Amino acid sequence: MKLLKDILYGARISEVIGSTHIAVESVVADSRKVKPFSCFVAIPGTVVDGHEHIPGAVRAGAAAVVCERLPEEDDRKEQVVYIQVENARAALGHLAANFHDNPGERLRIVAITGTNGKTTVATLLHRLARMFDRKAGLVSTVENRIVDKVVPATHTTPDPVGLQKLFADMLDAGCTHCFMEASSHALDQHRLTGTPLAGGVFTNITHDHLDYHGDFNAYIGAKKSLFDKLPATAFALTNADARHHDTMVSGTRARVVTYGTKQVADHKSRIVENGLGGLQLHIDGQDLYTRLIGEFNASNLTAVYAVARELGWDAMETLTHLSLLDAPEGRMQQVRSGDGSVHAIVDYAHTPDALRKVLETLQAVRQSGAGAPGTGHEARILCVVGCGGDRDRTKRPVMAQVAADLADLVILTSDNPRSEDPAAIIAEMKAGLDPIQARKVTANQDRAEAIRSACIQARPGDVVLVAGKGHEKYQEVQGEKLPFDDVAVLTASLTTH
Repeated sequence: MKLLKDILYGARISEVIGSTHIAVESVVADSRKVKPFSCFVAIPGTVVDGHEHIPGAVRAGAAAVVCERLPEEDDRKEQVVYIQVENARAALGHLAANFHDNPGERLRIVAITGTNGKTTVATLLHRLARMFDRKAGLVSTVENRIVDKVVPATHTTPDPVGLQKLFADMLDAGCTHCFMEASSHALDQHRLTGTPLAGGVFTNITHDHLDYHGDFNAYIGAKKSLFDKLPATAFALTNADARHHDTMVSGTRARVVTYGTKQVADHKSRIVENGLGGLQLHIDGQDLYTRLIGEFNASNLTAVYAVARELGWDAMETLTHLSLLDAPEGRMQQVRSGDGSVHAIVDYAHTPDALRKVLETLQAVRQSGAGAPGTGHEARILCVVGCGGDRDRTKRPVMAQVAADLADLVILTSDNPRSEDPAAIIAEMKAGLDPIQARKVTANQDRAEAIRSACIQARPGDVVLVAGKGHEKYQEVQGEKLPFDDVAVLTASLTTH
């Protein structure tokens, strides 16, 4: 239980009706979770406007209402305190942090943003911390962790109430650090407001989420907001190889540090070897051997190394521990056929740039020469890929083009169609293909059948890529989440290969 006046600290208040010297037992933004003595924060939205649920929250026992638009005088209840704020989303961040005694002030939190690489960098940092025997938390697309306890993830970045509760639980478990993904949605929606950071990391930025942000400049602005709000005591680590890396940190108060594999950087790595067996890197004058594959993972590993150094962790110990780490689930995750002759990869690549990087990596590292003695054929790349429904439609034809340009055979299939018709999504993907590209491409709406078809067609030495869903264990179809696991389907399909 907290006094309302204490949890309002940091919120920009326009007007108060009633006394803030009252006790509140919870802070909620979902009217269905309101209980007696709750403080309800009405969040305006494009689909649902929390202001419409103020009467219901009051009937459920809310002691206070925080909103951008005050109810008409006749609709207010005398026993309820009404607080008008400039931005309800930002206010919710402050209220949630204050209600949980500002746990972020006692954790060293590093937030990673960018189109690709967030999950890998955050997850590897958490695993690295555990190898250093440090208690740490993780907030990611795949899962949240409190030390080693898994807490299921529903969003890349939880809402402010859930996030601050997670931080508080991390503190209770003895955590000293937390590594988290910061999505553009979360930054735009102020989910990290009220959370002081020890550091921010920018991986890259490419075409994604324009269905939400409207245009690329707005998307860049959302990512940049992370660095705009960093304190002077924090570090701002940016990828010197990535477009717009200097834009991200322009005007930041934090100490700017760079990493990269190509450009001059404070923390520089160079690829020595890159194969399906892993990478050999030269980082800051030392060699690193790792089971991770691909040029983009060289960049991810360099980012992890740079964060570790900025946190003061020993360089040689960091490299030793990094050499033992595997890729996060669904990120260049390898599956082998029963006889080991076919490699299969599951990856979350769901943007044109991510798919391009994965396919370029596989082109570079696939088994060279003939697929198997006496077969007389070269190793090929077979790609199974789809696009999600109710999301940015402009990237659909581009995804098909990238797959057809870089793979030898392509099967277009269903991803998470959500409310859309999978056939219509596939048709929009096909629309981007020219006649030459189209010769490589077939389609199968049934994702399991598409994966099985790729495995049947695979010859010794080939690589099968199943892209788009990665770690997900479901397909979202017409409001239902149906069980589906790319890795399980691939494993079963390759068992008898």
